[in-house]
Amino acid sequence: MYLVSVDTNKCTGCGECTEACPANILEVTDGTAEVVGEDCLGCESCVAVCPAEAVSVQEL
Repeated sequence: MYLVSVDTNKCTGCGECTEACPANILEVTDGTAEVVGEDCLGCESCVAVCPAEAVSVQEL
């Protein structure tokens, strides 16, 4: 199981993470990405594409 976090202070709301996520657990709302699902695959695609380094994935 993996936990995805978005640092809202760093996030610019570009949407790169939402497009990269194969599990579709991220969504941009009100100009900031947020986690909207629990089925993270742990691939870290969202982390790799985030230009602001606002997304992190932690294995639980």
